Amino acid sequence: MKLFLLIDDHEIVRSGLKNVLLELFKPCEIMEAYDERTALVQLKAHHFDLVIMDVQMPETDTAGLMEYIKNRYPGSRVLIFSMSPENVYAKRFFRAGAMGFLSKNSSVSELKKALELVLKDRKYISESLAEQLAAEIGSQQPDNPFEKLSSREFEIANLLMNGKSGTDISELLSINSSTVGTHKARLFEKLDVANLPELIELGRLYKLNLHGG
Repeated sequence: MKLFLLIDDHEIVRSGLKNVLLELFKPCEIMEAYDERTALVQLKAHHFDLVIMDVQMPETDTAGLMEYIKNRYPGSRVLIFSMSPENVYAKRFFRAGAMGFLSKNSSVSELKKALELVLKDRKYISESLAEQLAAEIGSQQPDNPFEKLSSREFEIANLLMNGKSGTDISELLSINSSTVGTHKARLFEKLDVANLPELIELGRLYKLNLHGG
């Protein structure tokens, strides 16, 4: 019997995923978590066949949680299921050990495809991401400066470029406003930008196509 862990702060998303999993994998057992703390409790108590995880959740360092899972449970399979932009986040999570990145806008059939591939220890990559990766091969574009950023700095840069204020980011990531300010100053320095318009322009230059979520 397969055992799944759903990590998402939206109950309706977890409910929808449960219905799909129960239809596809009978019998199966499904555990749930809504933030980093509850996820760690479940991870320490069970050995999961598959972890399905969102990117942006309150009181959760998702990149850190991903690294923890791969270091502590190296055989674990993780599928990222998120509204966060695939072209911005997917490569980072693949490098951290995720086996797939699926948009919440995807069809149920695409979700089933991703689940089946990952459970067979194969990576799931969407057609749009595959096209992006193919376009990068042989590209003469210089190294992407956003790769210099830490996971947290990259997350804050993304939120800033999508119109979030320092207060918004502080509440969303459950960190102090002063911490947001420190990360903002560091990422501005690393990217050699002086203000938000320059940051947004740099994002466009490197085709991040940010759209929030």
